[in-house]
Amino acid sequence: MNKTSQSLAAAVSEIGDGATVMIGGFGGSGAPIELIHALISRGPKDLTVINNNAGNGRIGIAAMIDAGMVRKMICSFPKSSDPRAFTDKYLAGEIELELVPQGTLAERIRAGGAGIPAFYTPTAYGTELAEGKPISEFDGRHYVQERWLKADFAIIKAHLGDRHGNLTYNKAARNFNPLMCMAAASTIVQVSRIVEAGEIDPEHVVTPGIFVDRVVEVSQPRQEEELIRAGVTYA
Repeated sequence: MNKTSQSLAAAVSEIGDGATVMIGGFGGSGAPIELIHALISRGPKDLTVINNNAGNGRIGIAAMIDAGMVRKMICSFPKSSDPRAFTDKYLAGEIELELVPQGTLAERIRAGGAGIPAFYTPTAYGTELAEGKPISEFDGRHYVQERWLKADFAIIKAHLGDRHGNLTYNKAARNFNPLMCMAAASTIVQVSRIVEAGEIDPEHVVTPGIFVDRVVEVSQPRQEEELIRAGVTYA
């Protein structure tokens, strides 16, 4: 099955109002900037966005927030070197925040992909983040029950992808991306190069194509940090 998409716009064309969208990346590492900007051009509203942070500068997720597309952020780090977009909307009461410790965020996404509806962790016990959640004791220690995270769509960045959707990643760009591929009903991927089936050594495949729905080639992807240093603003 050929899962390649001819354009960024076509790749994100099914993401509509009210969708829950996982967006890969750890800061700028593995962040699908080109797919995010294509989604901004499409302009769906009332999105719930799941990411490690709430955007930086005036590009990427921050630009989505600026455009009024995001109803709720689920993340670990709403602060960044330039958090103006999220901070302004949050203080104005125009965006919701669900704060999740980073390890818990990763495990909630992994659980969603693995079909595990809930798990227990000691993280956040005794803090405001545990309020309203079931608490259980195991071997003399208290644990907080956390629910899985799933999404309608995941948009992620990989390094190589073949026409069947098998993916490799570039070093730290792997981060949340493979987990999100598994936890979303539909996964859209930008890759630096699309190759023919069989060109990727099966031993090197990180995300099997069964978890991928669309692949689009972006041969020279931009890096978030470079764009921010250059003062780029999405428009």
